[in-house]
Amino acid sequence: MPICIECRYPVSSLYTTYSKADDRTLGKGVRLTQCPRCKRFADKYVEHDFVVLFIDLVLIKPQVYRHLLFNRLGREDGRFNPSIIRLGVLLLLFDVYLTWARIEEAMPSSSATDAISMPTPSDPFAHLTSNATGSSDSSTSGLLPSSYLLSEQPIILQYVFFLLLCALETISFHLPIRTVLSLRLPRPLSYLIPHYPHPAVISTALLVSSFTKLFPLLLLIWKYDLPSSASAVSWAVIINNVAALEILLECGVIRAVILAAVGAVCRAGVGWGILRAAGVGSGVAAAGVVETGDLIELWKRLALHVGIGQ
Repeated sequence: MPICIECRYPVSSLYTTYSKADDRTLGKGVRLTQCPRCKRFADKYVEHDFVVLFIDLVLIKPQVYRHLLFNRLGREDGRFNPSIIRLGVLLLLFDVYLTWARIEEAMPSSSATDAISMPTPSDPFAHLTSNATGSSDSSTSGLLPSSYLLSEQPIILQYVFFLLLCALETISFHLPIRTVLSLRLPRPLSYLIPHYPHPAVISTALLVSSFTKLFPLLLLIWKYDLPSSASAVSWAVIINNVAALEILLECGVIRAVILAAVGAVCRAGVGWGILRAAGVGSGVAAAGVVETGDLIELWKRLALHVGIGQ
């Protein structure tokens, strides 16, 4: 049943159509329903185009999330809207690109390794270079197998690996949140974790709020530093996930942060475990959970600043 996007009051319909020939996105032949409680239009986005929706999504307006989750895309029968399935596939492909690029940035290149390990015979300081090479090899010995394990595989196998990695990370992020919200917890825990029996709507909210993963399209126009842009995109996704959960569940920011943190921890564990099993030891940030790596790096800097890490 549709709701008013201003006060969440259920309404019988969002608009009344007077002419089938006119386009309701232009406001022709359509009369918006007035909410009986707040006396405002129940859903003004009915006659707005996708550009307005996108701008309001960037601004994290609760009304646009209610429009998408309750009046447009959300379904309570446990099935996904076809548009959400297409959006999920698109986000997965962009996630593959970002994760793959981050891991390649984190790994040492084979050309640089060859330049270090193979001194030229005409070099008069070849014996000194060989000593430096030995120390360099010992310092990078933990990363070289990781580099060769993936870089020497066929490109199709590399893509399949990162596709499975990102798919499992996405599942491990959604599944714990859906499971926790589907449980009827006892009274003390119910104040911390709300109950929501519609898992498909939860995943819809998480996918819609992850639209900022599409921002790397700007890399085709302007050149950015990939690690910095990936970190900014990941933090923007987390902020939007928290906002979407808070708007959907009306549970407050603190409980929404806890739910998002549960999913992020599970996703980080799955990504780290898969990469370690594949022999990739490039750190937590390479697992597609850049915000986790940022927090660890921030903690290390704070510990070093106060003298704990010395």
